[in-house]
Amino acid sequence: QFRILSFITFYDSRFGLSSRERCPKADDLESLEHLVQSGEETPEPIPTTIKGSIPTWINGSFLRNGPGKFEFGEDKYIHWFDGMAMMHRFHIHDGSVTYSSRFLRSDSYVQNLEKNRIVVSEFGTVASPDPCQSIFARFFSYFQTPQPTDNANVNFVKYKGDYYVSTETNYMRRVDPQSLETKEKVDWSQYIAVNSATAHPHYDREGATYNMGNSYGRNGFFYNIIRVPPPEDKSALEDSADLRGAEVICSIPADEPRKPSYYHSFVMSENYIVFIEQPIKLNLLKFMLYKIQGKSFHNILSWEPQYGTVFHLVHRRTGKKSPVKYRAAPMFTLHQINAYEDNGFLVMDMCCGDDGVVIGEFTLENLRRESGQAMDEFYNSLCRNLPRRYVLPLNVDENTPLDENLITLHDCKATAMKTNPEEVYMTHEELHDDQLLQYGGLEFPQINYAKYNGKPYRYMYACGFGHVFADSLLKMDVHTKELKVWRYPGLYPSEPVFVASPGAAEEDDGVVLSVVVTPRKEKSTFLLILDARTFTELGRAEVPVNIPCGTHGVFNEMG
Repeated sequence: QFRILSFITFYDSRFGLSSRERCPKADDLESLEHLVQSGEETPEPIPTTIKGSIPTWINGSFLRNGPGKFEFGEDKYIHWFDGMAMMHRFHIHDGSVTYSSRFLRSDSYVQNLEKNRIVVSEFGTVASPDPCQSIFARFFSYFQTPQPTDNANVNFVKYKGDYYVSTETNYMRRVDPQSLETKEKVDWSQYIAVNSATAHPHYDREGATYNMGNSYGRNGFFYNIIRVPPPEDKSALEDSADLRGAEVICSIPADEPRKPSYYHSFVMSENYIVFIEQPIKLNLLKFMLYKIQGKSFHNILSWEPQYGTVFHLVHRRTGKKSPVKYRAAPMFTLHQINAYEDNGFLVMDMCCGDDGVVIGEFTLENLRRESGQAMDEFYNSLCRNLPRRYVLPLNVDENTPLDENLITLHDCKATAMKTNPEEVYMTHEELHDDQLLQYGGLEFPQINYAKYNGKPYRYMYACGFGHVFADSLLKMDVHTKELKVWRYPGLYPSEPVFVASPGAAEEDDGVVLSVVVTPRKEKSTFLLILDARTFTELGRAEVPVNIPCGTHGVFNEMG
C-alpha cells in the first residue's frame, strides 16, 4: 500500500517531472579533464599572493581532502572515488596565507607505489593479480576476500580532539593537521562491532562524536549508531589514536535484510538521530561474489525505487528506537543540511534527488569527456539534488488519528499522515523557489555548525551545480528561500565552509572559505574568502599549483 502511495505522491507533486527534469539542460559545457589529473605534493608551506584583503582575525588552517592521484605505472583508476587521498592545508594568520599538501601515506598508496601498479582494489577499480605469480596462484587469488582500502580520501573528521582522514570502510588514518603527516591506521572493528563507518560524523556540545557504521553476520544486516566520548584531559598528552569508550548505542535491522541500503550521512538534532534507509541497494550476494566476477563495488549498487524511503527515529541519549516507521517516496540523499525539534516535531532539511544511480556514473572517463555534446550528454543524464524539508511528528501513539495531516507547524507545507498503527507516511516541502533551478540545484551544504547544528537556523551555504562539478557558491535564507550567488565562468569552487568572526552575535557574522580551481589556466588555484553576510568577495590567496577537484574540508581554528 505504501509503495503505491509513494509513487502517486512522488509523481503527482512534480507533475511528472523529476528533480533533473526541472533544471535547465546544459548547452556546450567545457571539458573538466584538467581538474581530474594527478596532482603534485607541496610538502613545505609556500607563500600565496593576496588579492583584496584577508581579515586578520582569521587564525587557523583550512584543511581539504580528495582524490589526487589516478594512476600507478601503466595502471589507471576507473572511478573518481578511487584516486589516492591528497590532503591540502591553507594556513591563515594575520592576513597572510601559506599552502602545503601531501599524499596520505596509506597502506594502499605505499603498496601501489612500491609495485608501481595498482595492487589494492578501490570503489570502482579491481586490482589485477600479480603478473609475476604462477598461473595457479593468479587463479586462486580471485577467490581471496579483498581487504578494505585505507585510502581515506573523503573528509577530515575529529575524535577526542585528534584529526583523522576518513573514507567509508572500517579504516581511518590519524593525521597531523599542521604538517599533514600520516600517522597510524585505525580499525573501527578493533573497538566496536562494525565493518565500516561514514566520513560524516556529528559532534555534540559536550565534545562527543556520533557516527554510523554497518555490521552483518548470521543475525542479519544492521545499521549501527556509534558514540565516541569526549576527550579526557590526560589523553591530550598522548600522541596516539584513542577511540576507547566507543560504543554502539543502537542497532537498526535492515528493512530488506538481503538488500541493505547505501548511506553517506545521517541526521542529528538536539535529542534525536534519524537514519534514512534509502532505495540505493547493496546486493549482498554480488558483494560476496564481486571479486570472482571482477566487478568493482560501484557495480553492486542499484537504484530500486519500489522500496521507497524509510526514516528510523532513535533517541540520542537513550539509544531507544521508535517503533514507528516513517515512510516517504523514493529519494536519494548524500548530505544533510540541519535538523531541529519544534513543538513536538522534528524538522529535517537535506539535499535530495529522485535518481540514485548517480554514484556509479562518476568514472574518470565520463569526467574527462570533451567539451560540447559529449560533456552535455553526461551532465544532462545526472540527478539534480534540491533542498527539501521533511517533518516527523514525534508523539505518535495509539490515540493518533489515521489519515489526516499531523503537521501543525505554521507555514509548513510538509505533511505526515498515520496510515496504520505503527507507520507514518510523509511528503516533503520544497526548500527553494524556481531561482535555484537555473543553478542546477545544490549540494555540499554547510551551516554555522558550531552554534546552530541541531537548532532552528536561517542560513545555509552550498555549491550550485550548473556543471558536473560545482560552478557556483550559494547562500540561501531558508525562511524566505532567497539566494545570494557567487559565480564566474570557468571557475569551480569547493564546498563552502563557514567561519564565525570573534564574538559574533548574528548567525551569518563571519566568512565563507572555498578553494577555487579552473581548467582554463595552469596553476591558477586560489583560496576565496567571502563575507558570509553579503556574500561578496573580501579577498583571495592565489597559489601557483594545480589542485585536483576534491571532496570535503574543515577549518581547524588555532588558539
